[in-house]
Amino acid sequence: MSDIDPRTLLEPAATRVRDPVSGRSVWLAGMLTEARLDQGSLKYTLVFDEAHSGEDRLAIQQALGHNLAELGWSGPVICNVRIQGRPEPHAHGHSHPPGPHPARKPPPVKGMASSGGVQPHGGPIQKQRPDGVTHIIAVASGKGGVGKSTVATNLACGLAREGHRVGLMDADIYGPSLPLMMNVDGQVLSDAQQRIVPLLSYGVKCMSIGFLVDDAEPIIWRGPMVMGVVRQFLQQVAWEPVDYLVVDLPPGTGDAQLTMIQAVPISGGIIVSTPQDVALIDARRGLEMFRKLDVPILGVVENMSWMELPDGGRVHPFGEGGAQRLAEDEGVPLMAQVPLDGRIREGGDQGAPVVLADGGLGGVFVEVARAVAAALPPQ
Repeated sequence: MSDIDPRTLLEPAATRVRDPVSGRSVWLAGMLTEARLDQGSLKYTLVFDEAHSGEDRLAIQQALGHNLAELGWSGPVICNVRIQGRPEPHAHGHSHPPGPHPARKPPPVKGMASSGGVQPHGGPIQKQRPDGVTHIIAVASGKGGVGKSTVATNLACGLAREGHRVGLMDADIYGPSLPLMMNVDGQVLSDAQQRIVPLLSYGVKCMSIGFLVDDAEPIIWRGPMVMGVVRQFLQQVAWEPVDYLVVDLPPGTGDAQLTMIQAVPISGGIIVSTPQDVALIDARRGLEMFRKLDVPILGVVENMSWMELPDGGRVHPFGEGGAQRLAEDEGVPLMAQVPLDGRIREGGDQGAPVVLADGGLGGVFVEVARAVAAALPPQ
């Protein structure tokens, strides 16, 4: 380990931590000095000034420790703290902290010292509402394969069917499904302001990375590129006028989700899950992500709840009532229970969302759309 440049460990960890005094990342603010590896320990010095409170200093040290661990460093970490204008630094290792510190509310996101977040260059993210967009609805799931995109597309079409102006943004950069599920394809153009003009399908303005790459082309991008595309889709697409911009988030709680939630004001989030326990564990993580980032939670949609039998009975292949229990435990509404029905899958594969059909299965998604409109009335 002695041949590793300690800066390769510290730079990505410190770039994700914002200095509340300068507004820059800790790395770009030049607060990290004297980094070295010494007998298996990572040692460095953090330089603060008098403007940093004790709470600031503690939060930055804790965030750096979290980030180093997440980046794979498992050895001891020794942080020397130096305050400009004071003669004597002191040191401690994160694994053996000194005496008790003043109580502090934990960072909203593990590894971030401030809820404001940082951009890749280390500056603070300023939330900016896309021009002409009244409400942004984030549809999320903790894991893939639970029907999140099905819910997002049917919600968008359901809102449009109810007479609202709607946009649908596919933020799943690695696995875009909007072009197929909304039966829309074509070349995107730019307007006079050099903004991307979204494509229209079923009265919904649509934007997806799938419009810009070939279907068979893999998206092999690192996190900063994904975050850049998400920001571009939010701020450089001619959405207006839109009452509701429905955003189909990728599964999990990674870069794309964090970028979007920190970049724009989210009016409400919807969590999609199947009833089975393994999906509910991840759904709970998605719900907690919304809470920690101060996103109001509109409710939970349980997908693949049951199958109808020819004799009128029901079978529950993924368990029964799991999302209902999750909603009750977390104190949020259960917005709908969607059955496992081949017609819903066929609607997605054929680019004809089932909510567009009169009555029947589509009615459950109409009710979700009405619940969203009631919670977030268009202005």
